Amino acid sequence: MSTTAADANAVFFELSWSILCTICIGNVFFGLLVCSITNFTPLAAVPILSSAAGAVANGLCFYSNYGVHPDINRAVSSVFADMFWVMQETGLLFYSYIILKRVLRGGRWQVFVACFWTGITGILVTRVVISVFRVRSIMSHDEALQHIVNYLHIAYFGLLAILECIGAYFLITVFTSARASSVQIALNVGFFRYLSRSTEGRVAILALQGIFRAITHSIKTPGQSAENLASQLDRFAYALFCLFPVVLYIDLLASKLVFTEQKYPSSQSQPRVGSQPRQFTSTQKDEFAGGRGEHVVEFHGGVSKTHRSDSQENIFKSQEPSIDLEELDVKGNGIKKTVEFRVV
Repeated sequence: MSTTAADANAVFFELSWSILCTICIGNVFFGLLVCSITNFTPLAAVPILSSAAGAVANGLCFYSNYGVHPDINRAVSSVFADMFWVMQETGLLFYSYIILKRVLRGGRWQVFVACFWTGITGILVTRVVISVFRVRSIMSHDEALQHIVNYLHIAYFGLLAILECIGAYFLITVFTSARASSVQIALNVGFFRYLSRSTEGRVAILALQGIFRAITHSIKTPGQSAENLASQLDRFAYALFCLFPVVLYIDLLASKLVFTEQKYPSSQSQPRVGSQPRQFTSTQKDEFAGGRGEHVVEFHGGVSKTHRSDSQENIFKSQEPSIDLEELDVKGNGIKKTVEFRVV
């Protein structure tokens, strides 16, 4: 692949690669901020690692396609750029994988794992073939090979979209069936409705992005330069993909908030009396269980109002949300649940 005079004199921060790299670096810092607010979990690590890989890939892409460098250096940087790109683009698929690993059991989990790793293998093989043809194009200066690279991306992004849709199917079916069959989840319907809608939104964006990039890659100008409308649309689609970790950060923060509200619905209604010990007990019939269950919520306060902020900190340091249908305490189609807050 030949380098034009304009490409040879290009400045990094005059090109879109610098913007994409900056977005990815910013996402890494945003992810660390989210972890400081919530907790560092495998789910939070997914967008952080994906963004870090994207930042490196965009920098290597600039080195490989712009400036005057030996062909061998450009070929090596191109290989590493493809490696980090596949880490960025497949990394986000593990967001759904981690959730499903906790909620799927038996044959359904085995079916999903088989589909997931088969798709991942196909994606990796396709990316290796893309990298081989890209290296051959650089070393032989054969522009015709870039057309093959473009068409290989159709299979690559198509597999990404299919794999995300498979994960979405299992996520949505699990949340829907669990909400319909479990008394506990039916009572916390808001949290699981949020999970279903969030999954649908994430998957719709990623699947459409994969299909869109598969189409634009088939008609874009060969190479990494955005020289026509299709190439610019492809660059726009990739920019949206680089911004996608922000959606996952919002998802993490929102799920934490929704889960906390569902788990501690009366946390803001604590009585504020003087310096005397405070206790409030509320017993409510469970309408969902036909009046045969009870919810008992107890609040035990300290001797001073100065400890109120400590109690709130304990609330927000609750564990991450999870689905555990074995922890139900069903008595006569009802649930008796006691939640206790203590201020030391």
